[in-house]
Amino acid sequence: MNDTGYRYLEPEALARVKNLSMVARGVVEGFISGLHSSPYKGFSVEFAEHREYTAGDDPRHLDYRMLARTDRLYIKQYEEETNMRIQILLDTSGSMGYRHDGSKGITKLQYASYLTAILSYLMTRQQDSVGLTTFDTEIHLDMPARSSPRHFNEMMRQLEALAPGNKTDVAETLHRLANRFKRRCLIVLVSDLYDDPDDVIRALHHFRHRRHEVILFHVLDKAEIDFPFNEVMAFTDMETGERIQVDPAYVRDTYKKQVDEFIEGYRRACAEVQIDYILADTSTPYDFMLSRYISARNRP
Repeated sequence: MNDTGYRYLEPEALARVKNLSMVARGVVEGFISGLHSSPYKGFSVEFAEHREYTAGDDPRHLDYRMLARTDRLYIKQYEEETNMRIQILLDTSGSMGYRHDGSKGITKLQYASYLTAILSYLMTRQQDSVGLTTFDTEIHLDMPARSSPRHFNEMMRQLEALAPGNKTDVAETLHRLANRFKRRCLIVLVSDLYDDPDDVIRALHHFRHRRHEVILFHVLDKAEIDFPFNEVMAFTDMETGERIQVDPAYVRDTYKKQVDEFIEGYRRACAEVQIDYILADTSTPYDFMLSRYISARNRP
């Protein structure tokens, strides 16, 4: 923390600050508070005012009725609705408790919790309503979307108490939730997606079929992506307890190929149905990741 405002860069630095509300305010106000437009441009907008056309403006926003009445070119300007409803779905399954022992980083669940806090604060700051659902094979917490400071503080309290849970059942849980959210909203899924990709994609399609907007933060430890292991060692499945002896040199190429295909498969499938996909490895600074995403989202 510094005298000019909060700015937390590295995830391990965030982990030393236990108050998630403080962290959320820090990241938002210290780095991306200058972003006045919503990162969810195009989801739910309403007409605001006209201004005269200038060279370089998108002609799709020309108001031809005004042209007919005034013989002058005007552009329609829009603003985001301030009552967007956002539901954050946070995966708390056992695999989210992973952290590479050789790093100084944090677990995927810690990373996801800080990310959830930051997103919640950003959205609340925009007067949007935010809710939180946590799940593994079951739904454990289901807070409906609200916009009050008291609600935000309760979300932070719940996040600070989270611990990794049971096995993963991402797809089935998403199907259940898609049936429950009747009113159109923005769904933000934060998960390592360790379930059958085809099943998960079908569940995400379910949200899109019901006209929800979807953003997916795919949280992975950097070691899960890079596989930096050298010595023969035993790997333990954090959800089943199964152990397997592995020689990294023997499996590295195959492993990395499968992980690349796993990530790229989700990225491609999400693009096909207009779901925003963001790979978030636990070594990536939050402000860098979010500002890069928002810039890409707002790019014409």
